Amino acid sequence: MINPNKSLMLGVIGHRGAAGHAPENTLASLAKAAELGVRWVEFDVMLTADKAVVLFHDDKLDRITLTPGTLDETPLAVLRTLDAGAWFDAAFAGEKVPTLEEAVETLARLDLGANVEIKPSPGRETETGKAVGEALLSLWPGKLPSPVISSFEAAALAAARDAAPALDRALNVFKIPRNWKKQLQQLDCSALHCREGELTAAKARAVLDAGYCLRAFTVNDRARAKTLFGWGVEAVFSDFPDRLMYDPVP
Repeated sequence: MINPNKSLMLGVIGHRGAAGHAPENTLASLAKAAELGVRWVEFDVMLTADKAVVLFHDDKLDRITLTPGTLDETPLAVLRTLDAGAWFDAAFAGEKVPTLEEAVETLARLDLGANVEIKPSPGRETETGKAVGEALLSLWPGKLPSPVISSFEAAALAAARDAAPALDRALNVFKIPRNWKKQLQQLDCSALHCREGELTAAKARAVLDAGYCLRAFTVNDRARAKTLFGWGVEAVFSDFPDRLMYDPVP
């Protein structure tokens, strides 16, 4: 038995779906996040060899599909023959690498908002950002809240901005750089996403006082989440969102 804690539920975004419970960046992981009560998820997108936008995080295929090769050298038809679930647990054997279109259809069915993180293969930053921006404009259903596009790669964010200027953008950083404000201004970002371990109350206040939203990754500890929210962090990305969203029944 669990009791919902609404004050935390609103600020928890499922990381790569619900990556602690299901294979990351799969439709099963998105479904698990919805089952847990999450209202927003984050997932990564990349381009295949034939320029299909798919949910995937790594340049190399082996960690997720147990197959050699790289994502950007693999066409969609071949990628779809690979198993993206068995590495996590035998119960997910046969899970496929989804296309962005399939993911958006799933989000619409589950009523989930999304942060779409662009993870371009080296040298494909601009191409990937443009493709993702255009795809979201084409595919995104009006029933869902507008997506947020994020990336560690400035060139990818710039290309996404040019393709879909009306969509919110966030710059991802591991450690907040000295020129963070200039970068956000140049990319017309509304938010900064920072690794939670690098944040302090003072750094959080500086970002918030400048008028930007601040979100933190990856947070799987409830006490840390409460601290971050106390500093004004709007949302945290979590592999185990249920740990942050619910209190055990006494």
